Amino acid sequence: MKILIADDDAMQRELLAGFLEKQGYAVCTAADGLEAMAVFRQEPIALALLDHRMPGLTGDQVLAQMKAENPLLRAMMMTAYGAVDMAVKVMKLGADDFIEKPINLTQLLEKIEQIAQTRAVAEDVAEVTAAVETGALPLAIIGDSPAMRDTLSLVRRVADSPWNVLIQGETGTGKELIARLIHLLSPAAEAPFIEVNCAAIPENLFESTLFGHEKGAFTGADRQHRGCFERASGGTLFLDEVGELPLALQAKLLRALQEKRIHRVGGEREIVVNVRVVAATNRDLRALAEAGSFREDLFFRLNVLDIVVPPLRRRREDIPALIAHFIARDARRPLQLAPDALDALIRYDYPGNVRELEHIIQRSLTLTRGNRLQPSDLPAEVRRSPAPEQGLLQERLDTLERDLLLAALENAEWIQTHAADQLGISERVLRYKMGKYGLRR
Repeated sequence: MKILIADDDAMQRELLAGFLEKQGYAVCTAADGLEAMAVFRQEPIALALLDHRMPGLTGDQVLAQMKAENPLLRAMMMTAYGAVDMAVKVMKLGADDFIEKPINLTQLLEKIEQIAQTRAVAEDVAEVTAAVETGALPLAIIGDSPAMRDTLSLVRRVADSPWNVLIQGETGTGKELIARLIHLLSPAAEAPFIEVNCAAIPENLFESTLFGHEKGAFTGADRQHRGCFERASGGTLFLDEVGELPLALQAKLLRALQEKRIHRVGGEREIVVNVRVVAATNRDLRALAEAGSFREDLFFRLNVLDIVVPPLRRRREDIPALIAHFIARDARRPLQLAPDALDALIRYDYPGNVRELEHIIQRSLTLTRGNRLQPSDLPAEVRRSPAPEQGLLQERLDTLERDLLLAALENAEWIQTHAADQLGISERVLRYKMGKYGLRR
């Protein structure tokens, strides 16, 4: 990321440039607003650090011109202490942040790293969006909340790898959609995507379903059958509800994953399979493993990479867009949504997540008599949803827990054993919670 520093104070420019170059950033400098614009037009500037008071053009004038020429530019204004009104103004002009003088270099670096992270996430999301527009998914990917953007960014990075992925999330959050998106964005997008609902396979048919069988292997086996592992060869095998597998079946699945070889039921020939496994569950597999009801070795084999899909109550900003999508798709006549109805829908906690919202909208569209969806058209549980303070209690508790974990990790210099001791939890539980909240150094 190339950074432009524009400041008429030569000592300040040199100090900031030297500091940022030591951090690995490419840096350009300018002594005034006009020179800043000249450098901006010649170099691929990703982030501009602009002093507010400069000769020629002020910082906010430079920012306005830069944003007009490149709306994707990231910018930070360097301001005098306490200039709150000016800070508000530059944020409205499109600055990502501002920092007060005298500049705290540690704070500056933190702000730049946050901007760099946001920029990287935006690039990932743009790539995902472009792929979805040309790909074939059963549902649209809708959501621009920070939680959803972070999830899509993670999906983009995970998709390129060959490793197994474990998708965790509550019922109705869209885990299958995320699995299909991983496949669509992967190098094996043209290869098969085979889905298996582990909760729906009878135990006596498990081996046949996954590994296939030979003709005559058992009563009713009147022909040879290729199992899901074979049919997914070169592509993706999606194991939905993997947490529902009985222990006996878990051992058979583990062996196939470890050896990358299978035998059809009733067959002697060993078959090599080249399959990427993506598994999904709404259960806490780490806790199940600690309790002995899920094999720990299978958990680690599946959980090479993990994605936690956020519940809808953690991304309420996406609810209006989801509602608009479902109305446009399912309404049989033009309909509007009354403001009070939208307010009730946003307040509701959605234990069934996006799937529940979809069904609520479908039900309401069917039963409404007018051309305006009113609160009275919504289910009773939505109309009497709790006040935001009550509805967000779990979210606030989770935020507090995340902050405590982060503080302990930073205090222990990210040594997990020390952080776990401080918190009074096991290192396994700490690793699970780090994954749950996306905590990484």
